[in-house]
Amino acid sequence: VQLQASGGGLVQAGGSLRLSCAASGRIFRINDMGWYRQTPGKQREWVASVTRGGTTNYIDSVKGRFTISRDNTKNTMYLQMNSLKPEDTAVYYCAAASSIGAIRLGRNDYWGQGTLVTVSS
Repeated sequence: VQLQASGGGLVQAGGSLRLSCAASGRIFRINDMGWYRQTPGKQREWVASVTRGGTTNYIDSVKGRFTISRDNTKNTMYLQMNSLKPEDTAVYYCAAASSIGAIRLGRNDYWGQGTLVTVSS
């Protein structure tokens, strides 16, 4: 399975961005998909995840601002980020797992490359 993330960029605080993660390869193996983010000197943290059936989970700091979704017909996952804050600045990584519920536990099977999100104040 290969994951290709895109959509990062520079935005002012309060603005919006949408990240995409396209999956290819043996996608039938994927049940969970999700996003992590990492800033220099900090551990990578789980942000949000979505199961094949559409069940979503979020870290508390993004609830109400970020929306994760996936289009199984396009093998693509999205992260709509609204009301962005400077503390959301990070490299965002998409991930996938064959087990349901695995992403939020850090038990990923596949990683995509990162995409940088920078939120200016």
